Amino acid sequence: MNHLAHTLLAGDDDLLRLGGLMGDFVHGQPDPALPARLIAGIRLHRAIDVYTDSHPVVAEARTLLPAPYRRYGGILLDMWFDHLLARDFPRWSDQSLDAYSAGVRELLYRHESLLPPGLLRFRHYMDAHALPAGYARPEEMGAAFDGISHRLRRANPVGEALPVLVGLDRPLQATFETFFPELKQFAAQWIEAN
Repeated sequence: MNHLAHTLLAGDDDLLRLGGLMGDFVHGQPDPALPARLIAGIRLHRAIDVYTDSHPVVAEARTLLPAPYRRYGGILLDMWFDHLLARDFPRWSDQSLDAYSAGVRELLYRHESLLPPGLLRFRHYMDAHALPAGYARPEEMGAAFDGISHRLRRANPVGEALPVLVGLDRPLQATFETFFPELKQFAAQWIEAN
């Protein structure tokens, strides 16, 4: 899952949501000086990633991708699932997508002193592209895939993945419909237990 899903799955707790955003930007053990709920949010992010990557429905969806893309299936599906979530956001949240997205960006400004450098840089990109709401637009997804492709060390087809994913939209939507409610339940149980 990507930024929109990680914040939504963290619920209404600001520090859990912030940790959900920071999860991709903090490597190894989180700094113990960070607030405990923020560290829990980073751990929730990681638990969501593990759950997603090991879920049989997601593994089956990866097999739908043609060979040159399958190797990057984790990245592509995480991003595409955020697109599907954004595209049908009123089904999953009481807030409008634009209001929720503005709140996510405002959260980053409110807690700027806690942000790692990579997330500070990414915040500018989020502002420029109205993310995470922008993920509802296919053209924004294409730009995101292109950016990811350039950040990967090896030559890769990620930047050309949009037409492939658009072509697989129906089966991937069906996968998301099955998977996301289970992921919501997993995240809610994780939060309750932690």
